[in-house]
Amino acid sequence: MTAVNEQLLPVVAEIVTGLKHKPGALLPILHEVQNRLGYIPPDAVPLIAESLNQSRADIHGVISFYHQFRTTAPGKHTVEVCRAEACQAMGARQLEAHAKTTLGVDYHGTTSDKNVTLEEVYCLGNCACSPSVRINDEIVGRVTPEKFDQLIDELRSQTLEVL
Repeated sequence: MTAVNEQLLPVVAEIVTGLKHKPGALLPILHEVQNRLGYIPPDAVPLIAESLNQSRADIHGVISFYHQFRTTAPGKHTVEVCRAEACQAMGARQLEAHAKTTLGVDYHGTTSDKNVTLEEVYCLGNCACSPSVRINDEIVGRVTPEKFDQLIDELRSQTLEVL
């Protein structure tokens, strides 16, 4: 177990204790762990499994089945590219290829500087302004490869300002 996970496991234990008595507690527990920590640490799986009287394989199976669960810490910023039909019709496939090339990662990957995690999403509800991306909590429409580069440059400058 890593030192980081030793600090996170008490948070996981608190979440499990508070939710384990709910019917179908596994998904609420996993969502709350990810909401609080940003991901589900692999060392949390045995704790969750034991508390719910399930196998580690059961817990891992649920985590790996749902694409929104992460098992590694995300970057400082999350960039989600919409892959719904309306966005695809307006160029989202080219945009996602550009995003992967620009960031040097595939979906669910984080840039080497730990600044940006690239995710896919299947509708941002911004169909009239396709293709769309969400950066952290902000939805941006009519994103071209050039606009994407501008948005990423802005994220990088924000990181430099903090340093």
